[in-house]
Amino acid sequence: MRITDNLDTLLNVLPPHIKEVLEAANQGEKLLEIVMDLGRTPEARFTDHEMILSEQEISREDLDYVVQRIGRFMGDNRAGIERTLHRISAIRNRQGKVIGLTCRVGRAVFGTVDIVKDILESGQSLLLLGRPGVGKTTLLREAARTLAEKKRVVIVDTSNEIAGDGDIPHPAIGRARRMQVADPSLQHEVMIEAVENHMPEVIIIDEIGRQLEAEAARTIAERGVQLVGTAHGITLENLLMNPTLADLVGGIDSVTLSDEEARRRGTQKTVLERRAPPTFDVLVEIQDRQTFAVRHNVAHAVDMLLRQRPISPEVRYRNEAGEIKIERPPEPVKSNNRPLPFVKQKNDDQIQGESQRYTAESTELPEQKILAPQNVYPYGVGQNRLRQAIKTLGVPVSIVNSVEEADVLITLKSYYRKHPAPITQAERLGKPVYVLRANTSIQMENCLADIYALSAEEMDPQAVAIRETQSAIHKVLSGRRSVELTPQSARIRREQHEMARQANLVSHSMGREPYRRVRIYRDASPGRGS
Repeated sequence: MRITDNLDTLLNVLPPHIKEVLEAANQGEKLLEIVMDLGRTPEARFTDHEMILSEQEISREDLDYVVQRIGRFMGDNRAGIERTLHRISAIRNRQGKVIGLTCRVGRAVFGTVDIVKDILESGQSLLLLGRPGVGKTTLLREAARTLAEKKRVVIVDTSNEIAGDGDIPHPAIGRARRMQVADPSLQHEVMIEAVENHMPEVIIIDEIGRQLEAEAARTIAERGVQLVGTAHGITLENLLMNPTLADLVGGIDSVTLSDEEARRRGTQKTVLERRAPPTFDVLVEIQDRQTFAVRHNVAHAVDMLLRQRPISPEVRYRNEAGEIKIERPPEPVKSNNRPLPFVKQKNDDQIQGESQRYTAESTELPEQKILAPQNVYPYGVGQNRLRQAIKTLGVPVSIVNSVEEADVLITLKSYYRKHPAPITQAERLGKPVYVLRANTSIQMENCLADIYALSAEEMDPQAVAIRETQSAIHKVLSGRRSVELTPQSARIRREQHEMARQANLVSHSMGREPYRRVRIYRDASPGRGS
């Protein structure tokens, strides 16, 4: 990948005593932003650390020095430097005076879009989701340049961050055209204007954040124009819980099911359903600058999530050699051809140097039972409570939608007495039928304990955590890049780290108490904690 950052131009607008320290540090390729707040010491933030630039506190003269050398601040309190991609954001006091500046380095990274290039060229509308600073705009800029080689592309550039400040757009967008937005509140109007006046085949939008912008995006998509946009968030779940942006993936409505349908689903009569087709066909969750989770069918992903049967996304990442790797989610496994846990999935050439400690052919952890996965068909049983019971016990259970796929059927005593068709079918096929006296989590936990013949000791939290860790180690050894475990106490986390170490894997703790948890990696990652 080739990177263009025009860093010298940004350094030239900074006060001399700050510029000299940054030049001496010689870490320009890692620099993310410079923070200057009135009455505080200036600070530089790099990709791997932060640095105090001077013991001299920032004065109004320092702030004025920068403001006089950059473009004009607009309604979103953002300014730029002409013909560059740098962004300077202001913090103002109640009188409107600038009392703080965040000078963010803008970079054009050529080649970064290769990881999703096939999706862009398919003509499907693509939404990039990620937290601030993860590289959404950089990817969007490169997408505009790539698409503009073959299509008519118009960028709606609200903050001049995609194509840079000034009237002449930055060369990084290639042949794409750029429309500037006079005021952030007018972004939705410029989006519609771009379609009506300039006949684009592709519209590029950065930071969709308001209801009017979400509605404008839907209008554009319904006119047959490909959309490529970004929004703040981490996962699809975050987007659905955001009332402003949920419409981008179809929105949510509460609906009432018939008695028969509610019984078939094993849910309450009032459930959440997708309201409309999604505005975007494909969703990419940017986990970090090199790792992307791709949901190719947003409509299906939303439907499954609302039914509390989330499906795993496709994971794409660049390895240390710069090669793009794709990990597709596993296909649903039929009960008559289901691999046992901890069976070796790859040959020795594919898993070079990885420990086989946890494969079926080798020694297992002492005194730890290996649980075979089970497909369960719940008939009339509350699926939310059943999923909670599965999570509490840490057993490998998948909930399926038909008797044919199931290994076990679970139902309530009131339904079993009537002997409806699914129960009759299960008995005819010789599948075990477990009957609960009541629709409670305790009854479900006891039922799952019977299915797996778990003793009281095997149902305690430590045993559950050990089983979860075993499963995670197997997944990583089988090719997954990383697996995040559920939060545990420091004592259990230490055991989980030790299990990962014995398997020649890397682990580290993340998050804050009481939600601190372990993540297990296949390759080198941040150091372990407790």
